[in-house]
Amino acid sequence: MQASPIIILIRPQLVENIGTTARAMMNCCLEQLRIAEPRDAWPLNATQQERMDSASAGAHSILHNAGLYHSTREAVADLNCVYALTARSRDMVKEMLSPREAVTEIHTRIAGGEKIGLMFGPERTGLINDDLVCAEKLISIPANPEFSSFNLAQSVLIMGYEWFTSVQSRLGEAQSSRTKNNKTRPATKDEVFHLFDHLERELEEGGFFTSPDMKPAMTQNLRNAILRAELTEQEVRTWHGMVTALAQGPKKPRRS
Repeated sequence: MQASPIIILIRPQLVENIGTTARAMMNCCLEQLRIAEPRDAWPLNATQQERMDSASAGAHSILHNAGLYHSTREAVADLNCVYALTARSRDMVKEMLSPREAVTEIHTRIAGGEKIGLMFGPERTGLINDDLVCAEKLISIPANPEFSSFNLAQSVLIMGYEWFTSVQSRLGEAQSSRTKNNKTRPATKDEVFHLFDHLERELEEGGFFTSPDMKPAMTQNLRNAILRAELTEQEVRTWHGMVTALAQGPKKPRRS
């Protein structure tokens, strides 16, 4: 089976939109769906379930096998790289790609054994900064600047179409792993998140965050900088060691 990116819906509002998303995924051979913090409580009641299943036009297997998560962080924890769909960068310093550019990259990453997520925001507001900080790169779908709004299923279908056609034309086949050192692997999101926690905890105890008002922005900047590095598992362990050593301070010189 062709490995494919995982579709992640953050705080979706309407069960019909979840259903039409599953339909778009099935059209394009995307099988893995994750849902984080949906507006309606799960499991759905019978009426909601019927509305969602009906909107999916038969893509029931995707819906019934979908993973449910309590937060964006939890939904991406085991992934190596996440691409977030957004119309604007919200002042985040991240690379912005077109759908086609992103899909070409994703093929290379998946060929190298990475688990990749495509993250989509809620219908009304889109992804917020706390979501985007969990992604390495951003994707913007080109559209009429005077009418650039896409609904949830449309966005998924556009990305799915790019993925499906690229698979059909064998883009990304036989490409080598992004990680040249075969002794290590790309870090998972959960491993990077634990590095965030460790670094921010030591910075807090060391008095780095002198202004409470500036702490959220400083934390976001640090996280974005680390994410852009796309660390390997070995590099994450090295960072943990460096942070621990710095927190402990200089050791006393050995006696001769």
